[in-house]
Amino acid sequence: MLRPWWIWMLLLCLVVAGVFAWLGQWQLGRAVQTSPIPPGATEQVQPIAEVTTPGAYLPEPLVGQKVSVSGSWVSDDFLVVGSRFNDGAQGYWVTGQLRLADGQAGPDVTGPASLAVAIGWAPTREEAEAAASALQDAVSAGDQVDALELTGRLISDEDPVVPPRGSDPLTMTSMSTAALLGQWHSVEELGVYRSYLVADEPAAGLTAISSPAPAQGSSVNWLNIFYAIEWAVFAGFAFYLWYRLARDAWEKEVEDIADAQAADREAGGDRPGRTMTDGADSSA
Repeated sequence: MLRPWWIWMLLLCLVVAGVFAWLGQWQLGRAVQTSPIPPGATEQVQPIAEVTTPGAYLPEPLVGQKVSVSGSWVSDDFLVVGSRFNDGAQGYWVTGQLRLADGQAGPDVTGPASLAVAIGWAPTREEAEAAASALQDAVSAGDQVDALELTGRLISDEDPVVPPRGSDPLTMTSMSTAALLGQWHSVEELGVYRSYLVADEPAAGLTAISSPAPAQGSSVNWLNIFYAIEWAVFAGFAFYLWYRLARDAWEKEVEDIADAQAADREAGGDRPGRTMTDGADSSA
């Protein structure tokens, strides 16, 4: 262990362990919220620009935050999403692309921005498609106001799901912003929110989507604490690895020395020598 090679290996292990220790400290810093959101904060309606921006992930403490937003519906983008439960009943959501009014997305967003909106729930696909068609007719007729005011709850988007075998390949069974974006129109140079809005007020022919306030979570993230413990174990393993490698090298050298000594002894025992009989014969 005192040889230069193994001292250099020890220094390398110190560097690796230091990196692991820093990662563990970083995980601990994220495990405890020093300033958790007070109870009921998610129910205070805020402008969407103060909560999130297009393309950004919604932080966990803000999932379920009530926001206000204004804009207009984009024509031909009222889509139906299946496998949606409302108070235990399975049905369908009617969704739409809301093109935000200028300045709604925040001062740093210069181009157009859109938000996926869950407008309402229907128990059957036929009713959902009829409501979507009515919304489309209103937009085509120019009945919508230039600045539609909406309030609702922001929810993190879901992963896309492969449509059931034999169904329409455009069938959607998850509220995936990416999947909706693939069917939207006028998306050139468009900023899109990753999260979606569950509207408080449904459109005509639809039922309001049940969206209760999120449960108050703990200020301690136990998963991050578990990760911090893992990093500490990895740091200790770096030192153990150095010790194990050095010991293996030492044991190999000891075995090589023992083998060499054994070979020398065997070679000495086989060396020919003079015997008494040989001496007598020579004297004769």
